[in-house]
Amino acid sequence: GITYLDHAGSALFPESLLKAFTDDLRNNVYGNPHSQNISSKLTYDTIEHVRYRILQHFHTTAEDYTIIFTSGCTAALKLIAESFPWIPEGTKQPSSRFCYLTDSHTSVVGMRGITASMNVLSVSVKPKEILLAKSMSPAEEQNCTTPHLFSYPAQSNFSGTKYPLSWIQDIKSGKLCPIKIPGKWFVLLDAASYVSSSPLDLGVHQADFIPISFYKIFGFPTGLGALLVNNRIAPLLRKTYFGGGTAAAYLAGEDFYFPRKSIAERFEDGTVSFLDIIALKHGFDVLEKLTGGMEKIKQHTFALAHYTYTVLSNLKYANGAPVVRIYSDTDFSNPDVQGPIINFNVLDENGEVLGFSQVDSMASLHNIHVRTGCFCNMGACQMHLDISNEDIQRNLQAGRVCGDNMDLVDGRPTGSVRISFGYMSSFEDAQTFLNFIIATRLSKSDAEMPFQTVTKPMTESVPDDHLSFNNADKLSPVLQISDRELRNISSEAETTGRWLPPEPEAESIRAAVSETAVPTCRRGGKPITVANIYLYPIKSCSAFEVTEWPVGNQGLLYDRNWMVVNQNGVCMTQKQEPRLCLVHPSIDLKQKIMVIQAEGMDPISVPLEDNAGKETVICESKVCSHRVKTYDCGERIAGWLSTFLGRPCRLIRQSSDMKSKSHQKSTKGLSSANISLSLVNEAQYLLINVASILQLKEHVSARLKEPLEIEELIRRFRANIVISAPESFEEEEWAEISIGALQFQVVGPCSRCQIICIDQQSGERNKEILQSLSAARGRKTNFGIYLMNQPLLSSFPDILSVGSQVFPVLKENTEIQPPTSSEEKCSG
Repeated sequence: GITYLDHAGSALFPESLLKAFTDDLRNNVYGNPHSQNISSKLTYDTIEHVRYRILQHFHTTAEDYTIIFTSGCTAALKLIAESFPWIPEGTKQPSSRFCYLTDSHTSVVGMRGITASMNVLSVSVKPKEILLAKSMSPAEEQNCTTPHLFSYPAQSNFSGTKYPLSWIQDIKSGKLCPIKIPGKWFVLLDAASYVSSSPLDLGVHQADFIPISFYKIFGFPTGLGALLVNNRIAPLLRKTYFGGGTAAAYLAGEDFYFPRKSIAERFEDGTVSFLDIIALKHGFDVLEKLTGGMEKIKQHTFALAHYTYTVLSNLKYANGAPVVRIYSDTDFSNPDVQGPIINFNVLDENGEVLGFSQVDSMASLHNIHVRTGCFCNMGACQMHLDISNEDIQRNLQAGRVCGDNMDLVDGRPTGSVRISFGYMSSFEDAQTFLNFIIATRLSKSDAEMPFQTVTKPMTESVPDDHLSFNNADKLSPVLQISDRELRNISSEAETTGRWLPPEPEAESIRAAVSETAVPTCRRGGKPITVANIYLYPIKSCSAFEVTEWPVGNQGLLYDRNWMVVNQNGVCMTQKQEPRLCLVHPSIDLKQKIMVIQAEGMDPISVPLEDNAGKETVICESKVCSHRVKTYDCGERIAGWLSTFLGRPCRLIRQSSDMKSKSHQKSTKGLSSANISLSLVNEAQYLLINVASILQLKEHVSARLKEPLEIEELIRRFRANIVISAPESFEEEEWAEISIGALQFQVVGPCSRCQIICIDQQSGERNKEILQSLSAARGRKTNFGIYLMNQPLLSSFPDILSVGSQVFPVLKENTEIQPPTSSEEKCSG
């Protein structure tokens, strides 16, 4: 099964929530709440009941707070920035300030874009600076009423640190002053992360603005949030736009508008998402029934995080080096200051960071879902990973952007790995994750550690009257770890000794297959030749091997021109459906058909002619974030594929008249006007070296019970061009190559994913392949190089043939000349 550890990203919804909601919809008719009929009145009344239920959940009433429904926390923050009564620079009055903690979500920091347009200055404050902040003198506070806004998270979505809720009153009263400036401070408490696993009492901690997203609490519905506004600040909010339902009266022909009296109705432009709001009622009901309330969720999730942190922080390699580096401001000893979030990077035995994308890929192989990157919190990411402002700008120039997989730049991490627990998380989830770290990082002798001393803790069962409908709806036991067990872990960890870097001769297989171990001189007179040519007509399906093949503008002719999509039109790959490798397409150029075969199925053919005529519906699809134009290949092949794969799917083809426009790749030295891609992920061609495969095979075979055949390994890496070169991994030093009349530019290395773990003959997975590659290549999973073709201005089609000689040009622009005798030739 799946081990889901991204509850800070989104909670999972229980089946009983959906059942209660759909039963409600079957039994009632809910109309537009802006109408006056019976069904609409039912909707309006139900929405008002949900508002009351939200206030009740946060221990407050309608006398103190108003609920404004939004599309989410981000929309609520934007609403605050637009409507707060700012006083801009340049007026007779002292101007306002927007102040925020550096450990804030992107959506909070982004408010400064709106304040800047209003000529209001924004100031960021580090957490430690708040603690050192001094109070404003009473005289200054009384003489100035300029409104300022301070925003901070109740819980960091990066590290799980809980910032003091006492700051709210301290800042509003003037006891704490974020920056030294006269005026009146209002407080925005970003509670989106906090309320997913902790109770918030607004009767005690009366912040002025509290934005939340409900999917963080219930998992469903998504796209719905709320802004809780303190009624004392609500009348001061300003609004310019008015949408449907917000006006008490207005004129279309004159500038006259009078808003509704209710703050909520004034700010909820248009029809609210009323069915989603109704679903919230069932969310609160189910949450209370399954868990017994937020306090129990808080204790349960913290116990899981405390246990995992304790074991994880004490994992050591044989040399005493830590397995992970945890980014935290606390020691996970108190649920009032630490939430159920653990942020870390995995290290190798030398203390070097393994990239987060590699850890994510390995976790996916074990069906463990984690979150990686900077988590939309650049301030915390910079603080914990020691990334300077200059580093961010340099990384951007190197091509690193938020949300990508560029996890290391010059050996330094650009992000990290985050696991987080929710009310559905169990002790087994924590155990599965820890076993994964141990299995992938430690040898069997190293792994004899904390699990032996930290056994499954004492538990507190869910009350009998809490209904459950499946395993996912059962609240797992609350964990309790004794002080004695913790002391055992600590003392055992201390006996491993001090960590010292290993001697050079003690290096593992990493030294044998190093990314930098490419010789500058060739040690033999053998030429480099093309050994195999493969094309993959249907993306992620089986290879079609040829001895020679035409080359088109997008690579090998018909390579990845088709792809299989699910019923929602989303591209299917072997990651989701490994049995795609058992679908065998072949191209018959003479008959102009593609023949598709699979075991137990009659062969079926698809014409090679582009059938995207006037009657064909052209639709947009996405391949690795690239938008492409495609058309459907019909019901016959869709039924064939659906029958074989056992799930609804269809075959679509890239539209030829849209190819050059829709899927282009800008590459240094190549004009994007001339270079277009088929349905590939990165580049037109992928090249691997038989010598590199042979060297890798030694290390893979050492980890497997049965050694892999060289042909099987070659097929796993799904290359277009397989070359036979004298030296392993020398291809990584090439800048360009030429094969006959064809010229190729090297785009970069191919970072491998879990598809190489799939046996292309059987569709079975083997996790050891990716783990072996990672160990062999030194913390990265690069294997093979991407190529782009520089098309020649010729009317004759170019042909790529097996046996053709390959002439590389080194990155230093020193060409490797073909050998003229048996003497050794220097390559640079």
